[in-house]
Amino acid sequence: MAKDSKTPLLDQLEEGPWPSFVKEMKRAAEKKDSAKDLLGQLERSYSDRIGHWKHGGIVGVKGYGGGVIGRYSDLPEEFPAVAEFHTFRVNQPSGWFYTADALRKLCDVWDKHGSGLTNMHGATGDIILLGAPTSELQPCFDDLAEIGFDLGGSGSDMRTPSCCVGPARCEFACIDTLDILNSITLEFQDELHRPMFPYKSKIKISGCANDCVAAVARSDISIIGTWRDSIRIDDAEVTNYANDSINIQEEVVNLCPTGCMKWDSESKKLTIDDGECNRCMHCINLMPKALRPGKEKGATILVGGKAPIVRGALMSWVVVPFMKMEPPYTEFKEFVRKAWEWWDENGKMRERLGELINRLGMRAFLKAMDLPPVPQMIRAPRANPYYFWDPEEVK
Repeated sequence: MAKDSKTPLLDQLEEGPWPSFVKEMKRAAEKKDSAKDLLGQLERSYSDRIGHWKHGGIVGVKGYGGGVIGRYSDLPEEFPAVAEFHTFRVNQPSGWFYTADALRKLCDVWDKHGSGLTNMHGATGDIILLGAPTSELQPCFDDLAEIGFDLGGSGSDMRTPSCCVGPARCEFACIDTLDILNSITLEFQDELHRPMFPYKSKIKISGCANDCVAAVARSDISIIGTWRDSIRIDDAEVTNYANDSINIQEEVVNLCPTGCMKWDSESKKLTIDDGECNRCMHCINLMPKALRPGKEKGATILVGGKAPIVRGALMSWVVVPFMKMEPPYTEFKEFVRKAWEWWDENGKMRERLGELINRLGMRAFLKAMDLPPVPQMIRAPRANPYYFWDPEEVK
């Protein structure tokens, strides 16, 4: 480390075998004063052990209530180039697929108007463009629109939906995640760009129960691809796995979460009680040549997942065990609007859908949604024996 270094603490993050964001910020600082001052302020934050950003008001572009996150330095005299350092959330393409030409155009726009620093992709799923002054927000947005990009969600709106790569690259995708995402994004433009809810609402889509976008843990409404007929079994390939690479009893059958599988080691025969299978993908992941999802495909719909911000983290509940997912996805879109209507009417400020269900009870949600209770919705048997039926529920 050079003795005259102006960023000795950040320099330590360039050491070791792994790529460093500091190295990339220094490359940007050679061309952009904002990136140079960002390095200085970040070094100062490490030294002072406090963040030097403040929220000084609402900024945005014409006609949009979300998509731009205001960021101001509380050391503007010391670091003038980051006195205003606003962030764009830009709506990503389905599955994060780009052409090289589209990426070059995107970077050219950002080099013209901002710091040149990006986050591809943030935890939200969006393209994150880090750092532009207020005067460049509208011109940058206009240029993004010119090359076919739109802003994503921020604030109390529907956040930018995201999905896994689905059938584009995964043989186990049970639904067309890419088309569903595109259709949902176009359908809910008002909810995406104009905050109108008690708090944020996220929709994430995974093609199977492997859930590669962590929808169940992170989204208010999750779409998880599944099937409702039997797992397809290739007996010859099962035998090959047993002979070559896998202890089927120990690694597959014993680890089945519902205990729905049996293995006869003498006859090399695997049987599955599909009525007990919960479509978790464990066995298929271990023996992809021998086992495949069934042919009658659709999605399981879950609600209520969130990270631990206002209250603790919540995992999603199953509310629709199986829904056909075929264009134009009318059934799912009606479900979303109905859930939003109930949440908007009953939710407190900054209360997510899962927190509202926790407060009022799943029973109230199901009643509002006209959904019949089914065993898949139960996380654990109830402990309270005192349950009272509504008069209209008693036959």
